[in-house]
Amino acid sequence: MCGIAGYWLREGKAELPRLRAMCDAIRHRGPDDEGFRVDGGCAIGMRRLSIIDLATGHQPISNEDGTVWVVFNGEIYNYQELRQELLEQGHRFATNSDTETLIHLYEQEGEAGITRLRGMFAYAIWDSRQRRLLLARDRFGKKPLYYAALPEGFFFASELKSLLAAGVPAEVDTEALKLYLHFGYIPDPRSSYRSVYKLLPGHWLVAGPGGIERQGRYWELPPPREDQGADLDQEAVCREIREVFDESVRLRMIADVPLGAFLSGGIDSSLVVASMARQSKEPIKTFSIGFEERAYNELPAASILARRYGTDHHELVVRPDAVDLVTHLIGFLDEPFADSSAIPTYLVSQLAVEHVKVVLSGDGGDELFGGYQSFFSVDRRRWADALPQALRRGISTVADWLPYGAYGKNFLRTMSRPTALERYFEEVASSSHFLRHQVLEKEWWLHADAAFLRRTFGSAILPDTADCLSQAMHFEATAKLAGDILVKVDRMSMANSLEVRCPLLDQRLAEVAMAIPNSWKIRDGKGKWILLKALGDRLPPELLDRPKQGFGVPLPIWFRGPLRELLWDHLTSSSFSGRGIVSAPQVRAMLEEHDRGRRDNAPFLWLLLVLELWLTQGRVGASK
Repeated sequence: MCGIAGYWLREGKAELPRLRAMCDAIRHRGPDDEGFRVDGGCAIGMRRLSIIDLATGHQPISNEDGTVWVVFNGEIYNYQELRQELLEQGHRFATNSDTETLIHLYEQEGEAGITRLRGMFAYAIWDSRQRRLLLARDRFGKKPLYYAALPEGFFFASELKSLLAAGVPAEVDTEALKLYLHFGYIPDPRSSYRSVYKLLPGHWLVAGPGGIERQGRYWELPPPREDQGADLDQEAVCREIREVFDESVRLRMIADVPLGAFLSGGIDSSLVVASMARQSKEPIKTFSIGFEERAYNELPAASILARRYGTDHHELVVRPDAVDLVTHLIGFLDEPFADSSAIPTYLVSQLAVEHVKVVLSGDGGDELFGGYQSFFSVDRRRWADALPQALRRGISTVADWLPYGAYGKNFLRTMSRPTALERYFEEVASSSHFLRHQVLEKEWWLHADAAFLRRTFGSAILPDTADCLSQAMHFEATAKLAGDILVKVDRMSMANSLEVRCPLLDQRLAEVAMAIPNSWKIRDGKGKWILLKALGDRLPPELLDRPKQGFGVPLPIWFRGPLRELLWDHLTSSSFSGRGIVSAPQVRAMLEEHDRGRRDNAPFLWLLLVLELWLTQGRVGASK
């Protein structure tokens, strides 16, 4: 696991100090090693967290004659198989690393070789013969890759801070901030800066002397299956799930350093640990955290699984300095990011890295096998699809007319949406429509109708012919996963120099999951039905029957306690109100309402606090 960076100038020679500054900015991603290559106007570099081939895996790595070079962030799980094929085709290897496989695969197959890779990756290949730079990102976007095509040249890096260190313009993209205020994160391919974009998951691009020459997509998640699966044999499907799941776990247990697993007590991480234990001769190291507040403590559930499989279990009841913790984390996020589960992800990574350098996690199970509560709601509320549009408009008018605090106002707004897709987005939004419109100034509102959602999220939104459950599941497994969940996992683990691997996001397992009917995933108001039918016998009954609990943090309590002063100081400051983003009286009213316990405004307060901390701790301020 590494951090990578580089640039290619249109004119003049690249300079090592500039490249070194880019790599120094992401030293936390790879504290074990560094490497640089400067060739005329092109410079590529990396910071390395050594996981495989500790002795000879130094990057950048070249081909036999030194004409093609690569810097790589990630792991290729099938590299040994690819390596053997390439050896048989006449390629010569100087190392035992998965990184070198990328070079020879590129020589053999060009961009088409990306489709052969099974793993998580973001890499750059400099081909000095053709004077071109190839960038590629893995299928789900587990590893980040930013780029900027400027008049001066082309720049890329694992994190935004590297690009800023290179002097890439840092003008805030207010349209991106509007997306953040609506969704709680900035969806790919946009970033918080006008000149910087994220390479989309499953995509590649080639940059030449004149900028981006061509780009393409090499993989797309198939849509969920909507029929009843009459042609499928359920037992055969369960066997395939078991086989591919265990293979995905086994491949991710390959490492030359100590390895363990996050164990939250939920279904997905428990299944991963169970599979690891069944395939390991030694006890698996597992890591769990909990908070003193009972509603946010999953340690008892995690310990049940740990005892079942005799893991070397490490747990921690968190009593953090909340102010210091929150302000510290902002610097690792690079962009406004309102998923507060980043906090426990950081803390459990901090615990794990004291013992291991690699962990496996359960991320992806909810998206691929229907585990989110919002999916069950979609199923329950199909009746709303039959409402005439005239009636929906009437319901919307009533919702608008009701006082802000009226019971049922948000529900009526949700049910009145003209399409099932808009209804789903209204329900899962990080804040309600009426709260945003009350607090935000009008120029910061978004009209998130179906056309807007398609423009924003592209192919993550399925055609209108797909039912709403399929739309929801596909969106969560593509755009939301890449823009939110995987950002949280990558930044918070890398802040601690820890590598996280996600067996449930193996592309083979994902393709198996998408070929299973939705009705086999969500049944009787519960999710992951087919996953548990295939693997549930590996879990204690107590875990199968417990309600789903998110990886949460007691923000509502902290905002009335240790974080209250920080929250009030920033959200009532003249600098925040002077940005023209919010109505100062409405922000104060929202703060007072939360203080009194009349309403839990913690999610939206957190979103605003993160934005203001990013703007004040960052390098630039917002402009309208």
